Amino acid sequence: MSALLSSGVSPVLSQDNPLGQFDGCGDVGSPKIAGHARYDAARQAYHLSGSGTNMWFGADEFHFLWKRMKGDFILRARLQFMGKGVDPHRKAGWMVRPSLEPDAPYADCAEHGDGLTSLQFRPAPGADTGQVVLAITNANILQLERKGGTYIFSAAREGDPFVAGQVTNLTLGEEVYVGLYVCSHNGDAVEEARFDNVRIIRPVKQGFIPYQDYIGSQLEILDVHRGDLQILHVSSQPFEAPNWMPDGKALIYNISGRAEGWGRLMRFDLRTRTSTLIPTDFAIKNNNDHVLSFDGTMLGISDQSAGAGESTIYTLPVGGGTPKRITPLTPSYLHGWSPDGRWLVYTGGRGNKYDIYRIPSDGSGPERRLTDSPGLNDGPEYSPDDKSIYFNSSRTGKMQIWRMNPDGTGAEQVTHDEFNNWFPHLSPDGKWIAFISFPEDIDPDDHPYYKQVYLRLMPRDGGSARVIAYVYGGQGTMNVPSWSPDSQRIAFVSNTDL
Repeated sequence: MSALLSSGVSPVLSQDNPLGQFDGCGDVGSPKIAGHARYDAARQAYHLSGSGTNMWFGADEFHFLWKRMKGDFILRARLQFMGKGVDPHRKAGWMVRPSLEPDAPYADCAEHGDGLTSLQFRPAPGADTGQVVLAITNANILQLERKGGTYIFSAAREGDPFVAGQVTNLTLGEEVYVGLYVCSHNGDAVEEARFDNVRIIRPVKQGFIPYQDYIGSQLEILDVHRGDLQILHVSSQPFEAPNWMPDGKALIYNISGRAEGWGRLMRFDLRTRTSTLIPTDFAIKNNNDHVLSFDGTMLGISDQSAGAGESTIYTLPVGGGTPKRITPLTPSYLHGWSPDGRWLVYTGGRGNKYDIYRIPSDGSGPERRLTDSPGLNDGPEYSPDDKSIYFNSSRTGKMQIWRMNPDGTGAEQVTHDEFNNWFPHLSPDGKWIAFISFPEDIDPDDHPYYKQVYLRLMPRDGGSARVIAYVYGGQGTMNVPSWSPDSQRIAFVSNTDL
């Protein structure tokens, strides 16, 4: 295998495409004033202006930025109206329709200038529009999902979970126009909206078999306080779990799936946006539980290459080398390195029971069991001040975030909500906990691939958690410590079928 593994880059990252992810734009109907669409490649944002009298009765007038798509999809964006607006019924959002004819049937998610949030739809050419009003106003996170003939509008005020509504048995055809729109609701006015964090997602197809079928991956960077997202790298070869190097210059991730080269570790240079192979000798089946030492000199890995193929923990220099075996017992899944470099903390399966263990990082002593409770205990990570180990446990029913003293005493629950919360990661400044939240209908002991999940943030000392990213991902999205050194950003992986 070449030392440089190159992956194809999606048009979403292209600086040359004036419309970013989209194929075309133009006015639908005959607005008195022409609209306009502009893509800001540096910020991966779209600016749309549009006029038009309405999008309700038998024909529409609006400006549309579109692409052609088939099958199921998930469309997501953050919306900001520009200016106070002329008409309170101005609207913007996502649109799906079979043609650009003004009387075509359609489904759209509409955020109105007066705060009304609704799923609108025309069931047949020339028919009046129907509407499902969502139990939320003034939403700025808009998501429209197609599942066959069902269209689901999920909306949120940034920081909150989604509120959803849907329409079923709506036939718009296999191939449709999909895109962003603006309508002023006043033929003499022009309204403008900005859309960022735009994601056009192709989910797994029906019949998908977990851990056998895989789809593509996107490496994303999130500003946790501003909510800004940026896609850095896209590949049809799935990859997972980015660590952020302490010097801020690179990320480390593992290649996943079952294709040639899966299980290898890659270093992604943030300046050049290129990936190079980290040589790990015999250990070529690395999973998504790799961890950097706090000083950035050493890399701990969980690898399945040796013995019976069960996960074993090794350490090696961060630049690569021959791994040193640390855990004599398997399976063992690494999650944390102590700030002083002396200890590794991990999840061990012993006698069909998964608990958290600690072992000297040089392998010089036996492992010590730190948890012994009902349910699954997983995802342990040291706080930067070495005072606590944070982890997730299903001992009270749902998977929730917990913390304990480094010796395993004093365990206390940190989150108490309806979600299944996994993999707490402490910011380097010790102020914040970031974690991934799966829906409540997921088995608490499972963290599967290819689900709609939230990344959430809460103060380390307690308080309410808020959503910082709405993601199609799950397994491999944020398994490992992934904060930037300045505690401002997080790297993670989302998924789409490329």
